[in-house]
Amino acid sequence: MSLHDDAVLVLKEYEDQPELRQTYLDHLAAHPDGMWKACGAGHITASALVIDPSRGRVLLTLHKKLGMWLQMGGHCEPQDASLSAAALREATEESGVDGLRLLPGGPVRLDRHPIPPPCHWHLDVQYAVLAPPDAVHAVSDESLDVRWFPYDEVAEVADESVVRLLEATRARL
Repeated sequence: MSLHDDAVLVLKEYEDQPELRQTYLDHLAAHPDGMWKACGAGHITASALVIDPSRGRVLLTLHKKLGMWLQMGGHCEPQDASLSAAALREATEESGVDGLRLLPGGPVRLDRHPIPPPCHWHLDVQYAVLAPPDAVHAVSDESLDVRWFPYDEVAEVADESVVRLLEATRARL
């Protein structure tokens, strides 16, 4: 199965955010290259919130280009077998944490946000990953910093999309 086909299947099975979900499906139907950064109309991205429920905290990255505290994530790559695999790969690469596990149940949220040209939209499929108890993180080339935040501090440092992702993740837990 291609990554495009996997994304369509994942989105068809996703039951929340019906209007936004349909926007993603329409995008993929209209753009066979809609999974890739080269798609000028926008593209699907995969991200994951790294969470440590036993300590009530999340690991966020200070994004180098945007200067914002965000969940780990980014562009899909040709070697990604699935959207969930892309999200897990991105979370592992950007956090430096080994042993991350996807939270069962598929994506937690969708978030469509504008980005500067030449591309115009990221259609982000957001997952959550569980950190092992002894998680050790590292700063990647894409980050200025990587830091754990208690749940109640996330709204002070991150934007509403991250707060909504944390709320949805905690509800799923």
